[in-house]
Amino acid sequence: MKIKEEQLSKIQEQQKDLNAILHEVGVIEARKHGLLHRFGEINKEVENFKVDLEAEYGAVSINIEDGTYTVIEQEAIEEVAEEETVASDV
Repeated sequence: MKIKEEQLSKIQEQQKDLNAILHEVGVIEARKHGLLHRFGEINKEVENFKVDLEAEYGAVSINIEDGTYTVIEQEAIEEVAEEETVASDV
């Protein structure tokens, strides 16, 4: 006993389409993983560069459009630290 040839063809075509989609999802996920890894690397570079800039200029806020900066007052730094402490306690 066998199903009709056109039914078999339809099943085979559907399986082929599903497999193609699964393959494409795998490619996209692999690309996503690579991009997220690169994002983490760049984020780490940014944080390290912030440390270098702070060592050279002190606590400053930098305008990334023109490179100007303003000194961050110690009170503002302490307020941010307190807010971060409260937020982490929640």
